[in-house]
Amino acid sequence: MNRYVDLLAAAQLRVSELMPWDLASSLAGADPPMVLDVREPAEFAQAHIPGSINVPCGVLEAACDWDYDDTVPAVAVARHRVVVVVCRSGSRSLLAADVMQAMGYAQVLSLKTGVVGWNDFEQPLVDAAGDGVDIDAADA
Repeated sequence: MNRYVDLLAAAQLRVSELMPWDLASSLAGADPPMVLDVREPAEFAQAHIPGSINVPCGVLEAACDWDYDDTVPAVAVARHRVVVVVCRSGSRSLLAADVMQAMGYAQVLSLKTGVVGWNDFEQPLVDAAGDGVDIDAADA
């Protein structure tokens, strides 16, 4: 019987991860990746990476494919784009990136350390209204 840690270890063998400073550099480039945040809507509303798209893990597979109520067109057409999957700490995003690879996404990565590491690297976060989130407040 596999446990959560076993699933994460197996996904780590298949999914490439990047660090917050690598993502920050990519986002500043000419062809920035899509940032897909797989946390729950309430988590996303509190603080997220500017420009990221929220698709909770519970609807990810349907969001990635056409003809479902949960289809997110921007995500469904991104099979050949670089997609960086983000969560709080890097665990949910690792599993989500693994699923996306199995669904045919060619360039999907997981943000190692998640939004927590992004905040620790002192990168910007915004709330649901698009207002900046204080770094110390985001720690909470």
